[in-house]
Amino acid sequence: MHKFVSERAAGIPASSIRKMFNIAQGMEDVVNLGIGEPDFTTPGHIIEESMLGAKAGATHYTHNAGYIELRKLIAKETEELINQFVDPENEVIVTIGAMGALSLSMLAVINPGDEIIVQEPLWSNYVSHCLLAGGQPVTVPVYEDDDFNLKAEEIERKITARTKAILINSPCNPTGAVMSRENLEDIAELVRKYDLLVISDEVYDRIVYDGTKHVSIASLPGMKERTVIINSFSKTYAMTGWRVGYAVVPSEIQKPMVKLQESIVACAPSISQKAAITALQSSREQVQEMINSYDRRRKLLVEGLQQVPGFSCKLPKGTFYLFANIKQLGRSSEEVAMDLLTKARVVTVPGSGFGQAGEGYLRFSFANSEDNIKKAVERIDKFVRQEYGLS
Repeated sequence: MHKFVSERAAGIPASSIRKMFNIAQGMEDVVNLGIGEPDFTTPGHIIEESMLGAKAGATHYTHNAGYIELRKLIAKETEELINQFVDPENEVIVTIGAMGALSLSMLAVINPGDEIIVQEPLWSNYVSHCLLAGGQPVTVPVYEDDDFNLKAEEIERKITARTKAILINSPCNPTGAVMSRENLEDIAELVRKYDLLVISDEVYDRIVYDGTKHVSIASLPGMKERTVIINSFSKTYAMTGWRVGYAVVPSEIQKPMVKLQESIVACAPSISQKAAITALQSSREQVQEMINSYDRRRKLLVEGLQQVPGFSCKLPKGTFYLFANIKQLGRSSEEVAMDLLTKARVVTVPGSGFGQAGEGYLRFSFANSEDNIKKAVERIDKFVRQEYGLS
């Protein structure tokens, strides 16, 4: 480590997702089923309205917590989700994407040495932001046999005197699992019993399939005041580059988050906030069209991979990710992912990049065209049969 680099910065793990993506950047004719980003362009009316807003003068700082008009719309949307009143002035903060909401919430609640319980496989940024805030992530493995659901009894085994919060992610990246109400009720009982906080990442809340219903743990009795809801416009509205997300939080936590945001970035981009206002006001039809497309791709990818020797997978209930079991291949997930990239020209993400419990799996993103998905499956099938000698 260089003498001018802090131990905190050096200790943050690198992203396996970005590692694979960066290697692929220098290659030709690659099908990317790795990075978790909608392949759709932001709906045109959102772009147009944001441009009109900029021309009208929306190019200045906003309130540190965001435009009140946007916060009111977020509050209304959240009220429909949790069936409880949300105060737009004191319980909502607009952030630089969901990542900003995650970082600010952890900085606002974690003291040095506090433990945050999180399921594994997990999105690696949970670990990064916990460590940056001085906390200690404590992982609880989830299993394919349980549909990758986080179980309350497994959580309770990891609770100590230093436990501050439980972080849940439903619908889940990378597994595509969606937690049931019963599952969440069991966790909520634990949270109340041990006087804990929940940080609930719900950025894929609208992207669910087969009649599956997303339930926010904040909707359960006594949980709104114990829950930080994190959400984003990135995935639902294909707005990753706009960098606008939000948190719905107890007022006691919102205040320090706003203060921290002022010190770090001042506010979310004004033009992006204008775009987010339009997204919430008039985009339901476009969102549903994207979800319908993801659904077709989901089924296409699962059907294709099920025919590949050594691969098995279940239909994910949410997100645009599929977590495929490759244990029968007898190789590490990183080795398989690298082989598929360099020899089959298909980008995937090794399950080990999502923690030890992800070993033996590959994450596929089906936020890509049906033609590209077909091409990727054909390449994978051909490679496995020829190079690994499976049939």
